[in-house]
Amino acid sequence: MSHHQIFVARDIETGLIVADHVTIASTRAERRRGLLGRRHLEPGEALLIAPCNGVHMFFMKFPIDILALDKNGVVVDAVSDLKPWRIRLPKPGSHSVLELAAGTLLKTQTKVGHRIAIDLKASMPATEVA
Repeated sequence: MSHHQIFVARDIETGLIVADHVTIASTRAERRRGLLGRRHLEPGEALLIAPCNGVHMFFMKFPIDILALDKNGVVVDAVSDLKPWRIRLPKPGSHSVLELAAGTLLKTQTKVGHRIAIDLKASMPATEVA
């Protein structure tokens, strides 16, 4: 990924850390590649794809949870356990997609309408990871 920094995704409504090892895919090549070639995501690991408003799971080897976020980080779509070979069509207002390890949304109870803050890991205060 072009960003060598690691970020943290936090649900503002609950205060819980959704992912504590977020990388960002911002170039056309990084966005196109996404998680292809990966065998899994570790708990707490995520990929933020921006700009992006929908995802496909073609050639993926594992299910993921996804959050589609608007420009302010508000969740406009939340999907748990999206399986390989599926598509999630864009939702109105979506600007970026946070791809998470399957089971994350169940654990954190992150829902449509919640706001997700993406901050540099070093700048985050210590809070409990869900």
